[in-house]
Parts: sequence; structure tokens; C-alpha cells
Amino acid sequence: MPQPGSNLPGFRDTQLEFAAHIRNPKTHPRPGDVEDRRMKIYVELFYNNIEGFLASGFPITKQVLGDEPWHQLVREFVHRHGSESPYFLEISQEFLTFLADGDPQLPGLPECLLELAHYEWVELALGVSEVEIPESGYDAGADLRSGPLIVSPLIWCLAYRWPVHEIGPGHIPEVMPELPTHLIVCRRRNDQVSFMAVSAATLKLVERLQAGETADEALGRIAEAMPGTDSTVVYEQGLATLERLREAEIVLGVAIEDHGTAR
Repeated sequence: MPQPGSNLPGFRDTQLEFAAHIRNPKTHPRPGDVEDRRMKIYVELFYNNIEGFLASGFPITKQVLGDEPWHQLVREFVHRHGSESPYFLEISQEFLTFLADGDPQLPGLPECLLELAHYEWVELALGVSEVEIPESGYDAGADLRSGPLIVSPLIWCLAYRWPVHEIGPGHIPEVMPELPTHLIVCRRRNDQVSFMAVSAATLKLVERLQAGETADEALGRIAEAMPGTDSTVVYEQGLATLERLREAEIVLGVAIEDHGTAR
């Protein structure tokens, strides 16, 4: 407990000055009673830790921006974003929130930046997820039309306005394509995260399976939404797609009832 006459308010002011200088030393002067050499150590440790973590989580974003704009963006994030989480593993999510809120005030940032960063963040989020693929409750080799399908809990169905999976230092699109990009991101049993570019129909198929529909139900609804297409072709192509999804560990198999027979 602070005693009467203590210098607690003054200490708190010093802490705030200390933290403000660490977050942006160009804007906020260092506390007068702290040696410049010592203060510089804190500044560099703090920034390098944050920047290094972001660089490992968003390597393509860093390459696309280039060294100087990247560091300007990270410095602005450190300076201006009030993070809600103190955990290192959630720094990338805080950075994504910073971009999504429209906080960056740097000119010349590519329009695809937010979606590119989200695309990279998804890989990290799935990679550190504590969810595991179940080893039971389904028949991995059963006829995919014989019952409800079990979809891996470690997949994300994504739709982007920009072709994020093709963006890199040598390819930064300036005009948004007319058609969106659809991706399924999956973490396999070996913990490798993979991205699969798919059609809108395939993405819808997986989403319907996640909602509990059987293969026949999902394909039937997709065929109804495509009146100009032969339903037989939809079923044939859909079943071939389901087999590819099973090979990719996106579809795990046919659900098994408690007594051990497929529904």
C-alpha cells in the first residue's frame, strides 16, 4: 500500500513516459532521468521482438511492401494500436485488427494488403490451433454417398476479392478481378498447412457438408442452383471432387453410429 506523501503519481507518469518513448522514440522524448544508452537497449529489444514476430508471420507481406515501408508500418502499429491481448502468439491477430480497422496512415499501401495479411495469418492460426483431427467416429474408406460425411475440424473455407495465393514481390495486382478467389485451408495429420484453390461450387459443397448435409443432399441443392447444367454432370463432378477432398484430408469419411454401422 502506498504511504501518505509517496511519489506514486510521479512514478506512474515516469512509467507512461518510458512506455511512450519505447513505442515511438521519434515522437516521445525519453524520460530525463534515464540514461540514453540504457533507454536505447529497451527501445531496440521491444521493437525487434515485435517486428521479428510479425516478419515470421507475414513474410510475403513484408516482401511485397519492401523493407522501409514495412518498418514504417510496424512502427505505426507499435505506436498507435492498443492491443487487447498480452500474448505473443496473438500479436499477429492484433496486427490484422490494426490493418482491418483502417488505422495505417501510410500512403501507397496496396489495396490487397489486408486480404494478403489475413491469408498469411490463417496459416499461423491453423498451425497453432490445439484442435486435433479425430481418429474415430467415421469410416475413411466408405462410399461417400452412404451417409453423412465428417469434415475435418481443421479447415477454413475462405473467399477473397483478391487472388491472395498468387501475390508476391513480382506480382502485386492493381485492379481487383471480377471474380473472387475461393480457398480451402487445411491442416493435415502431419501438421502441415496447405491451401487449395477451389471453385465457388466446391466451397459451397464443403460448407453444406459442415452444416450436416449428406453428399446427395448437398449436391442436389447445388444442382438446383445451376438450372442450366445437367444434374447428372453436377453429381459426377461433385463425387470426383469429394474424392479429392478426402485425399486432402478435408473430408475424413462417412459418419459411423454408436453401434458401429454407417448410417
